[in-house]
Order: sequence, then C-alpha cells, then structure tokens
Amino acid sequence: MVEIPKIISVDDHVVEPPDLWMSRLPSRYAGRTPHIVRDRAKFSYLGGVFRAERGTPDGAWCDWWIYDDLEYPFPRVSAAAGFSDMSNVPTTFDEVRPGTWKQKERLQDMDANHTDVSICFPNILPRFCGQTFYERKDKELALLCVQAYNDWMIDEWCAGDGKGRLIPLTIVPLWDAELAAREVRRCARKGSFAVSFSENPFHLGLPSFHDPRRHWDPFFRACEETETVVNMHIGSSSRMPSTSSDAPNAVSSALSFSNTMGSLLDVLISGVFDRFPSLRIAYSEGQVGWMPFVLERADKIWLKRGRKGGTGIDLEHPPSSYVPGRIWGCIFDDSTGLLLRDRVGMAQITFEVDYPHSDSTFPNTLETASRLVEEAGLDQREIDMLFRENAIRAYGLERFGITS
Repeated sequence: MVEIPKIISVDDHVVEPPDLWMSRLPSRYAGRTPHIVRDRAKFSYLGGVFRAERGTPDGAWCDWWIYDDLEYPFPRVSAAAGFSDMSNVPTTFDEVRPGTWKQKERLQDMDANHTDVSICFPNILPRFCGQTFYERKDKELALLCVQAYNDWMIDEWCAGDGKGRLIPLTIVPLWDAELAAREVRRCARKGSFAVSFSENPFHLGLPSFHDPRRHWDPFFRACEETETVVNMHIGSSSRMPSTSSDAPNAVSSALSFSNTMGSLLDVLISGVFDRFPSLRIAYSEGQVGWMPFVLERADKIWLKRGRKGGTGIDLEHPPSSYVPGRIWGCIFDDSTGLLLRDRVGMAQITFEVDYPHSDSTFPNTLETASRLVEEAGLDQREIDMLFRENAIRAYGLERFGITS
C-alpha cells in the first residue's frame, strides 16, 4: 500500500483583500490608490477579446478595482472554488469563498483538502507577475504598490498562523531590472525567497531573455545570490495561445502549456545558466508531458548546428543538461508527464492544487493525486518526491522549518 503525504502546492492564488493598498500607501495618493468600488458589470467577448462594461443597468453586481486610470472587474473564474458554475461572470467579495482572500479560512480549506503548504501567486489586480503596475504611467506610485503588496504578502498573509504553511511569493517592478534586483534583495531580507516573473517579457514590451545587453542579468544575479526561486506562471506574458479569433476558450486552455514550452527554450538557449549556474526557475501550471520531446529536439539542434550564429545554440553544454537541479515543472493533472518521468527527471516535477481557480482540483485533490499515482504506477519514494520532497528542495523550504 502507498500513502499520499500531506501536499505541498507550489501554485495557488490569493485574491488581494480590498484594503491591501489603501492601508499601506501614503495619504497623498488618496483616490489613486487601488481600491474597490461596487457597481454593475456586463462581460462579453468580441473577436476573442474580453470586454467588461461598468455601470450597465442590467449587469450583475461586481467589485471593481479602481487604480489611477484603471477600472478592473472581479471575475468569478479567478475565485471559482466552491462554485459549480465556472462561467466567467462578475462577482463580489460577498459571493466568493472566504478562503480565497482570508487567511484563517484558507488554512481551513487547505486542511480539508489534504494540503499542508501553499505558495500563492497574485490573482486579480496585479495579475500573475505585477504587469498592472508596469503598465501604469506613474512609476513612483507603481513601485509603492509593488512594495505594499510584498509587505502584505510577507508580513500578513504568510505570518501568524500562516507561518510555515503559506510561503511568501513576491513581485518586482518589471520596468527596471536594477529596481527589480533591489526588491528581490529587500524581500529576501524580510524572509521571502520566491519571486513571480514573466514567462516572456518580450510580449510585455520589455527586452527578451536573448537581449544582447543582458538586460535581465541584474535581476537574475540578485535571485542567484539570495537563493530566490524565479517563478513563471502561464499567462504572465499577458497572452495565451489560440488558433483563431473565433476559437473557443477550450482551445486556449488545452494549448496553455505552449507558453511554458517557449519560455523554457528561451531560458535555456539564452545562456542564462552559463552565467548564473545556481539560478533556480519554477514553471507553474504548464504541465510536463511535453518536456521530453522539446528537450530532445533542442539537444539535437545543439549537436547538429553548434554555435552557428542565429541558427545554432551557443551553449557550453546540451540544453537538457541545464535542467536537473535548476528547472522544475509543475503538474495538477498530467498522467503523461508522470509516465515519462524518467525522461523528464522525477526530481524536477512538483505538484499544484491551483486553488481557487477553475482548473483547481479543490476540494478533491487527494482523489486526483491517488488517481495519478495509480495511472503512472508511482512507488512510495516517487510519491514522496512529487508531493513534498521536490518542492522542499526547489524552494529551500528548510528555511521555513519544512524538512520532510
């Protein structure tokens, strides 16, 4: 008989509480600080683009984030836990499950779902790596917003009863690599050793990982020196894959792993690990079943073309050789990836619950985990690695008193 240990989930989300920024920013920003206003809303899609109208008389009640020139609605899919209807419709803090944004109730939901430890990404206003703050013109206010979020994450969400169970994951000012490095170091001094970053900053209008000026090196250097894990969540490039403007959302959902695929190749081929050999990167929600072929293909290009300018791969070693101990994939329901675990590297696979999103296995995560174990034929050693040990090693969770 095998046993599923209490789970360490490396990808969950927290809905930002309504007073997060109001209570932490200087009074001179009154009215411009992110805050909640309740108003009617109607959601629609036009040409595959999501649109939200505020103040429509026949719309549903919605809590809107108001931040400077931005009006951003609260969609149910971002806090879907407990709902049988996963439609993308307006919602309010009164309607969503308290565990989506309150610490006490989150810990209770974790207990009920066989989950011991959780790492939580941003959710609604900041988006997955703080893109919202990068997009605002007033960068002084934006930086204060980034720092306020990080202070809340470390000092409140992951403190008190949450200490050792809720692991801090912070964000950086994306618009300045040096500022980002300083924020990584500031947060590390406060006890946070995981940071959310874009899977592809090029799509945000920022330099790519291949930038010849090595634009992101100060950020990567700070992460390496502080032993901070760089987390890249699907959608953190502010775009998702699809095949056409009229393709249903299901197409994008099924293809979402391709964002992670592209990011993995960018990171490997850009030479980041030649410059920062102990840097650690974790990919969230991208699954791993595709990794064996992509790594095989990259290695064959490296072998055949070598260092031939733009057509080759200018690395000291085969791309796949940089993965062990440096890059972790993450699954929530990927039998194929586990069946190919020897090709992926069992030590490089972690597990997520994705609470409270619509893809989450909550409240049936234990049942899902048991099915995956049976389908892949995992032994007890592999089970312990998948659900706990790999996450402990990847994130250095010993620093939080988590050793086994």
